[in-house]
Amino acid sequence: MQFQFNSDSSVMGTDNVAERIENQVRHKLARFEERLTRVEVHVSDENGRKGGADDKTCLIEARPRGGKPIGVTEHASDVDSAARKAANTMAQRLERIFGKGEKHKHEPRPDKVM
Repeated sequence: MQFQFNSDSSVMGTDNVAERIENQVRHKLARFEERLTRVEVHVSDENGRKGGADDKTCLIEARPRGGKPIGVTEHASDVDSAARKAANTMAQRLERIFGKGEKHKHEPRPDKVM
């Protein structure tokens, strides 16, 4: 799974922040790693210098193999919290999407085989 981290100019995009967020997201999505080709994380500060509650945003886009991209966005007072919330939401969405595929994949009944 390829991982890409992006931040706007108002969020400190240092290696340390990028590394922490990548570790959080990879850990949370580890069980889906073989089914995803790429995960992109975008963090930003909506208010810039003005500050404010829950003004940090984390958008995560996951690209399943052979499927449409899935995106989630979460807000929090700091980038790490926003990333943690977004990773949790993405894991839940992927579980529903991949779980449905597995749930409906079954062998035909022996009496119905042609």
